[in-house]
Amino acid sequence: MSNKVALVTGSSRGIGKAIALRLAENGYDIVVNYARSKSAALETAAEIESLGRKAIVVKANVGKVEKIKELFAEIDEAFGRLDVFINNAASGVLRPAMELEESHWDWTMDINSKALLFCAQEAAKRMEQTGQGRIISLSSLGSIRYLDNYTTVGVSKAAVEALTRYLAVELSPKNIIVNAVSGGAVDTDALKHFPNREELLEDARKNTPAGRIVEPEDLVNAVMFLVSDQSSMIRGQTIIVDGGRSLLV
Repeated sequence: MSNKVALVTGSSRGIGKAIALRLAENGYDIVVNYARSKSAALETAAEIESLGRKAIVVKANVGKVEKIKELFAEIDEAFGRLDVFINNAASGVLRPAMELEESHWDWTMDINSKALLFCAQEAAKRMEQTGQGRIISLSSLGSIRYLDNYTTVGVSKAAVEALTRYLAVELSPKNIIVNAVSGGAVDTDALKHFPNREELLEDARKNTPAGRIVEPEDLVNAVMFLVSDQSSMIRGQTIIVDGGRSLLV
């Protein structure tokens, strides 16, 4: 595994950063992708390099196909291969359905859904050259449950889960395994943008059968299992990591 390479989109902070660091701990060189905060991305890269792995930092809005192509060109130049693609970058406009505008829809769908398709196309070309690969997306319970103000994100994540199934079937003959991980409410920077953040967290604290809120490491553990050989017969699935919360809805 000494020369395996992983791309984690949106890995300058939060769950993406936690996944990138764990992959580095397990011997992967990392492509740190970000859209806004270069300083945070450089900090993540420095932490990866302190673990003895190589890291490159690439700014790219993955909602734009031309930027995706530039991102993968940089991967080719730095590493010449790609073994794991973690589709983590996400954004979205949090408003009730009746207040949404076309620009809100397009922005959210591009970054959360379109990015998976066109990044997966590029990733699969590189993985095919090495004879195997893993593609794992991050989703959320809003894909299958109603959450206040979550229309655009929930629909975009439902598309991610559907696309995961299609990619899993089409890429299996190339030994590229595709899955997704869906998390319950996790207290990260992303949740700070939710107008009902405290309500979501309080619900998770009170009503999660596991007795505690989901932590970033819980999602990282699921991702690492799907990256491993032990999960090779799991394909096209969305693994829900929510401590059982969605069972009570």
